[in-house]
Amino acid sequence: MTPCYRRRSVRGAGATGRKGVRVLDGTGRDSDTGRDSDFAAGAALDGIEEQTAVLVRNFELLRRRGGAADGLDHARYLLLRKLDASGPSSIGALAGALGLDPSTVGRQVSGMAADGLVRRGASAEDRRRSVVEATPGGLERMRATRLRRRREIAELLRGWTESDLATLAGMFARYNVAVTDKYVRGNPDPAGPQGG
Repeated sequence: MTPCYRRRSVRGAGATGRKGVRVLDGTGRDSDTGRDSDFAAGAALDGIEEQTAVLVRNFELLRRRGGAADGLDHARYLLLRKLDASGPSSIGALAGALGLDPSTVGRQVSGMAADGLVRRGASAEDRRRSVVEATPGGLERMRATRLRRRREIAELLRGWTESDLATLAGMFARYNVAVTDKYVRGNPDPAGPQGG
C-alpha cells in the first residue's frame, strides 16, 4: 500500500474534494497536478511555521506566568549576559553581538545605567572611546534570572535526554543566526550551516 500524506494548501479544493487539503502520494507527486513536488521540505516548513507560532505564544505565556521578580526584561538580560561573557564592550560591539541597531543598544544602555545595572567609562586602549561594563549588582540580577530560567526549562524538559537537549539548543542557535543574518545583517546564506 502506498502511503498517503496530507498537507495544507493555499489553493482550493484538492484531489479529495476537501478545501485546503492536498494529497501527496509516497512518491512525492502532487495528486492535484501529477507534478513532482518537494513534499518533504513543504511538510517540514509547514510544521516549522506552525510550531514557531506556537512557540511565540508559549514564550509569551511563560513570561506572563513567570513574572519578572528580578525586574530584568529579556533585552536587559541578554545585554548583561553578553557583557558577562565578553567583558567591557563598546555600543557598536554590543549591537553587532546582539544583532541590534547601535541606537537601540544605546537607549537600552542609558536606561540600564540609570538603574545601576551597567556603567559607561572610557576605554583603557583609547580614552576617546566609550565602553559599557556590567556593575556587580547588574551581574547579580542577571545570574539570578539565568538560574530561575534554567530551573523553569529543566522542569519543562524533564525526561528529555542530554542528546535531545543538545539538539534543541543547536537548532535554536541555527534558527537565531538565520534570523539575524537575514533581518539584521541583511546577508542571508540560503544554504545555511551544515550539520547540527
